[in-house]
Amino acid sequence: MAIIGKLLKGALDVVLALKPESSDIAALQKSELQKLLTSAKDTSFGKYYGFSAILESDDIIGNFKRTVPIYEYAEMNERWWRQQRSFPDITWPGRPDFFAKSSGTTGKSSKRIPITSDFLSSMKAVGRSMIQGLAHFDLPESVFESEILMLSSSADLTENEDGFLEGEISGINVSNFPNWYETFYRPGKEIAAIDDWDERIQRIAEEAPNWNIGAIAGIPSWVLLMLKRIVEYHELETIHDIWPNLKVYSSGGVAFETYRKDFDAICKEPLIIMDTYLASEGFVAFNSRPNSMAMELAISHGYFFEFIPFDERGVDETGQILDNPLSLNIDEVELDQEYVLVLSTCAGAWRYVIGDVIRFERMDPPEIRITGRTKFFLNVVGSQLSEEKLDAAVLELSEKHGVSINEYIVGAVKNKGGDYLHQWVIVSDDKPNSKHLVDDLDLILKGANKNYEVARSKALKGVELVVIDKNTYNAYLEKTKKKGGQVKTPKVMGQEKMKALLELIRSK
Repeated sequence: MAIIGKLLKGALDVVLALKPESSDIAALQKSELQKLLTSAKDTSFGKYYGFSAILESDDIIGNFKRTVPIYEYAEMNERWWRQQRSFPDITWPGRPDFFAKSSGTTGKSSKRIPITSDFLSSMKAVGRSMIQGLAHFDLPESVFESEILMLSSSADLTENEDGFLEGEISGINVSNFPNWYETFYRPGKEIAAIDDWDERIQRIAEEAPNWNIGAIAGIPSWVLLMLKRIVEYHELETIHDIWPNLKVYSSGGVAFETYRKDFDAICKEPLIIMDTYLASEGFVAFNSRPNSMAMELAISHGYFFEFIPFDERGVDETGQILDNPLSLNIDEVELDQEYVLVLSTCAGAWRYVIGDVIRFERMDPPEIRITGRTKFFLNVVGSQLSEEKLDAAVLELSEKHGVSINEYIVGAVKNKGGDYLHQWVIVSDDKPNSKHLVDDLDLILKGANKNYEVARSKALKGVELVVIDKNTYNAYLEKTKKKGGQVKTPKVMGQEKMKALLELIRSK
């Protein structure tokens, strides 16, 4: 195995040396759109919107934007994707073998996103680009001799009556791994197919001593629970007592910083953290250099990107997309500005609003951070709190009080007098004083956000906070069927759901 580690590390170094310093990102993106339009011009969607005529025009990108409307899930699904479950050549050639059930943090039910063979190939291509980026990191050869543990959703997919298989995207990816992946992929397809989350984690804990794990991938909240279960089960001090070669953690799905303290506590040495942007709609971006959590945008992997300014040019005061928003190309964006991400992909998504807000931190190559969800924008009474601002406030609160806070939920609710207040639910096993927390949290947000400070002096009449332990939080997730390896949980909640959560807390 040692010689394999040397060869792999050497091969990555060669790839890095051959990679060009920069490229014309605008030209790359135009080329990606041309490929997408060419592939889909004979589909129902392509004929309806005249893709052939767009391809013959002098301004392909401009005509594409003028001709094809911006779609959100409800309309895209109702008009097009629902038909694609039964008929071929609707938004992409052929008929998808898979539909991804989005783990979903918003909406009343799971979304079903078509997953084509071209789309699976594009995701693998982004994965290879991410692996090539490991050459930038000072990793020991032992990592390349070790195994990778991917904590996915269940790989036991459900066969729909229309003949396609459905499951969450991570489970679909695992189910499509070639057999030779089993030489280094853990926990293996058999354990990954266990649908019950607790049973799957128990099997992982039992098998852990038989594995040589060098890297882990998964959503922080669930990976942390898994690692704690392994440490508990084997009565260890740290996870490195059983996996000494563990060096890399590939995060994704949610912001990592509120989990860093708990990861450090369970490890003998800090892990190299690599962030990823892997959604049901695509493997959009990946961390490609050390000492940064910014992610390189996958601009030549089967996606065409547009960027709607997350301000009055693109959204209303609640974060909803305007009827005719400004849409910018990759060469028109600015650093440190927030944008709603719009995708066209080889899965047959066209000008699709994925629901995430991003910010550019670098342009050569283009690197982004996810700053929140459009529907996690808390602005009922003009407070204008993005998910990024909420995360930052909770992190500062955690550090000030010396407690671990991984999860939180907040919502604007009306009290008995009809006035609005912000109701917070903080998840911590450290039993902090809720009165001290709520006072300091209010002060932190006032100091960091002028709009919040103004709202607190006018329509936002109060702030209330409840602290619950992680067992109560996990019971809530189980009751709402949001328990699992790739499930992202909401941070901003509507009034009715918040009331239901508070009822559950009071019943404990």
